[in-house]
Amino acid sequence: MANPRTIARLQARIHERAAYCLQFEISDPRAGFITITHVELNTDLSIGRIHYSVLGTESEKNKAAHMLASAGGYIQRQIARVLEMRRIPRLIWVYDDSVEKAADLDLLIREARERDRAINPHADEASMPPTGDHANVEGSTERARGGLEGSYVDSDDVDSDDVDPDDGDTAEEDTDDVDAESTDDETQSERGGTEWLP
Repeated sequence: MANPRTIARLQARIHERAAYCLQFEISDPRAGFITITHVELNTDLSIGRIHYSVLGTESEKNKAAHMLASAGGYIQRQIARVLEMRRIPRLIWVYDDSVEKAADLDLLIREARERDRAINPHADEASMPPTGDHANVEGSTERARGGLEGSYVDSDDVDSDDVDPDDGDTAEEDTDDVDAESTDDETQSERGGTEWLP
């Protein structure tokens, strides 16, 4: 089993050399429609699959497949010169239809959006998130609501001299309470002669 890094390096070199052959060395007009998408080597490096796509009709795809079958030996020899391996992997050309599937899927999405737009012209606007000034106004409104729900009195707005940390009464109320207690004590002392212990 080969090292994954070695496999990746060989796949890249096969991809590069095969694409160069198709573009510059093969004088066949059918090669111009072929695009190599990726190369896949098995773990023992005995077989390499070159995945390709063709831009054109079904007839052009068949012509490209026949051209690759006839020029496959030449491309294999050119690749063998740059791989520097004792045993060259046998190359197999595999048609890759993932590009066509992606294009078909994109077409279906576009058609669905067009139908939705015909039924409801404002469907796209309703599905899009708010942007610009509208989003800023909504964000400010949400922050204002949150501020009202969690409102509290700022400590900077209240003078620290007017608040007693023990009971929260103002200093003037505490003074009045002390005077009232002193008056009551004096009255009890005059009436009953009660002796107050420290």
